[in-house]
Amino acid sequence: MMARMMGDQSQLFYDRLDDVVPDDHLVLRGISAVLDLSWVHAALAPHYPKIGRPSIDPVLMIRGTGLTASALQRLRQL
Repeated sequence: MMARMMGDQSQLFYDRLDDVVPDDHLVLRGISAVLDLSWVHAALAPHYPKIGRPSIDPVLMIRGTGLTASALQRLRQL
């Protein structure tokens, strides 16, 4: 069963991610403003069963992969 993130993540963390991330952060702010991931749920829906435990939101997985790639690139620069 494909899950979608509803609302914010306040139940998971003490601080909101929007409050912690700087406004000029390239990866989290700039790319998220340009990248449209609205098609992901419709494209992946046939690959998820209708019953069962909800999965992690695929949009969050894609964004997390981008953050990991960005972090690795910055570590290489050190």
